[in-house]
Parts: sequence; C-alpha cells; structure tokens
Amino acid sequence: MTRTIVASATREIIIGFDQPFCVIGERINPTGRKKLAAEMIEGNFETVKKDALEQVAAGATMLDVNAGVTSVNPNETEPGLLVKTLEIVQGLVDVPLAIDSSVTGAIEAALKVAKGRPLVNSVTGEEEKLEAILPLCAKYNVPVVAISNDETGISMDPDVRFAVAKKIVERAADYGIKSHDIVVDPLVMPIGALGDAGRQVFALLRRLREELKVNTTCGLSNISFGLPHRHGINAGFIPMVIGAGMTSAIMNPCRPQEMEAVRAANVLNGTDANCTNWIMTYRDHNPAAHAAGAPAATAAPAPAGGRRGGRAARAGAGAKAE
Repeated sequence: MTRTIVASATREIIIGFDQPFCVIGERINPTGRKKLAAEMIEGNFETVKKDALEQVAAGATMLDVNAGVTSVNPNETEPGLLVKTLEIVQGLVDVPLAIDSSVTGAIEAALKVAKGRPLVNSVTGEEEKLEAILPLCAKYNVPVVAISNDETGISMDPDVRFAVAKKIVERAADYGIKSHDIVVDPLVMPIGALGDAGRQVFALLRRLREELKVNTTCGLSNISFGLPHRHGINAGFIPMVIGAGMTSAIMNPCRPQEMEAVRAANVLNGTDANCTNWIMTYRDHNPAAHAAGAPAATAAPAPAGGRRGGRAARAGAGAKAE
C-alpha cells in the first residue's frame, strides 16, 4: 500500500489510500489577498499566525506555506520571506508543512530550516523544473507534489496529463526518489468551463492509483471556479474524488460544509475507524446554529485569480481563496 510520510518536529502524518483524507490548509498564501501580501512585505505576520492557528483548529492535517507576494524579482525577495514565514508557522503549530513556491532558491532556503519532513510543492514536467527540484528532494529526502503539465502547458486530454505524471515519476526514480514520495496533482479544471472536468479527473485518479500507485492531491476549489455558491460544489466534489482515489487536497478547512464532507467521506470510506472522529466532532452538533452561520446560496462568484500562488500560475486554473 502506497504511503507518503510527512512530518513536523513532533508529529508524523501518513498520506495513503488506507488513511483519513489529508486536508492541506491553503490560507497562508498571499496570492489574490492584497492585504495579506502587503502585511507580509511590511514584516507583519499577524494574519499568517491567525490563519495558521484557525486552520489547525478547524481540522487541517497539514498547512501549505506560500510567500509569493510579488512577481517582481521573486528570486531576490521570496527566499528570505518564505523562510521567515515557515519559521513562524512551525513555531506555532505542530502539523507538517508544505513548502509552496515556484522559486527554486526559495524552496532550497526553506528546506534548510524546515523541521521534520515537509512536502515540497511542487515540480512540473518541464525539464528545467525537473532538473532543479528533484535533486533538492533527493538531497533532503522529502516528498514532492508533481503537477501534470509541462512545456506544452496544460492538456485538455487526461491521457496526456497521465503521461506527464508518469514521466515525473520515472524521472524522480533516476534521482532515487521512490514513487511513494510523489504526490501527483492531476489538475482539476473548472466544471463551469469544461463540462466533463469531473468525469475526467475521476477517471484520471483511478489510473494514477491503479497504474502508477501514487498518492494524489489538487487545488480543490478549482472545480467550482466562476460558479455561485462554490462551497456547495466543493462539498459535493470531495466525496466523489475521495471515492475515485484522491488522498489529499489543498483546500480551506475553515469552511464547515467542506470539512463535513471530508469527515463523512472518511466514515464511508472506512478510514474513520468506528466513526470515532465523526462522533467526537459532531456529538453536540446544532444544525440550526450551523444553518444560521452558513453563507448565502446566492453568493457571487469570486473574481479571477490564483489560489495557490506559484502553483496556480503554473497550472493556469487558479481559484481565489475565500
């Protein structure tokens, strides 16, 4: 059984088909959040601290940490800022972290100070990226997210995206990186723009699980980009992708509707033994109070923008954090 081990200084987490779904909190990301970007540039990390604590309290298994505050000279600005952000977050919470950057120097700088065994987010099938990121992952013995696009961009053909994932797994093996340390992002497309985006990713996930035997992740909210009441779509998507074989997702754990879907899927998938986590979480659940605090179904769609910074830019189908 494929198992990807990530760890903080004090806690080890296993991503795997026989494990509870791994929720990677997305909020520590200044992309599309001008106020947060401005704060981080000024050296103000109060929102970062707040987001870290709130996401863990809401049930995040891991936290994604991104410091891509500007597209101007990121090679100069991002390494130091990412290191500072990472050190603050790992000093506050004990969950494993994902180091999220498109800047190789920033990833290496963060790996030097990261505690435990973080997840590197990410590498694509582009030769330049493969040659830059995979040696770092091998050197520091850390797992990596493999995004299924290359020099040709994102293919609308899921068979091509599978071929890119397979290429990355094979190239990683050349550096001594085992397939269980590759977490593939098959690239979830917006269902509002591509009507069969759901069916595509379900089929692709099954192939990744059965043929490559790798764990998987995605930017969950990409599926609902441009639609009203996005959390309803996201919540419906979660158990379906889990059923198809997805083992983790970068998402907002502070959305109760989506976290309920994750926890319910864990129950139904048999990874919440004896329904223990569900019972502990919801034994005192008050549906009326929950409904009163739920977002309106007529909420306007979020404006265009990437949710995951470097990843959204590389994948080309970002979804703004809400």
